Amino acid sequence: MSAPAEKMNISPQEYLENEKTAEFKHEYLNGEIWVMAGASDNHVTIAMNLAFLLRQQLKEAACRSYISDMKVKVESANAYFYPDVFVTCEQADKELDYYKEHPIFITEVLSPSTEAYDRGDKFKYYQQLSSLQEYWLIDAQKMSVDCFTRQKDDSWILHSYSSADDLAEVVSLGFTIHLSDLYEQANFLASRTESSWLTP
Repeated sequence: MSAPAEKMNISPQEYLENEKTAEFKHEYLNGEIWVMAGASDNHVTIAMNLAFLLRQQLKEAACRSYISDMKVKVESANAYFYPDVFVTCEQADKELDYYKEHPIFITEVLSPSTEAYDRGDKFKYYQQLSSLQEYWLIDAQKMSVDCFTRQKDDSWILHSYSSADDLAEVVSLGFTIHLSDLYEQANFLASRTESSWLTP
């Protein structure tokens, strides 16, 4: 998320209708709309890799994976977000065309401009989803994945992975993902160079 597109207060219904024809995607939070920031090559590559790996694993399952063009509704926060990748196993979500309400797994690929928000307030909003069991934060500038898993008491346990040989467990879906597959074709040298251009 970046800065508000405009200082306005619109209803969720107006937002959903406007988003169908908007030139750029926006997230919605309690009446304000926020322009989605552009994504780096690594960001897109990693998100596509994860979506592909999930699709392969879920071919015979009732669950479906989605990429960043599909919204997740967080009703208690009066919000709609575009996660980079998410999975829902809820039958009712199949009837919703423009957003889903019951994700079990959500991933955000981190960018320098959004990392603090994805780790902080956005995670707090996502935690309000009773269906959500796992939240992954994937670094696009180095091999590093933080996997938060919900416990029965609603606390969250963190497991971090940072080696190409590591297997990150998707607990809620019952399989593992090799970090070397997740980061396939990611270019960390280009990512670091681009980041240095942004540093004053």
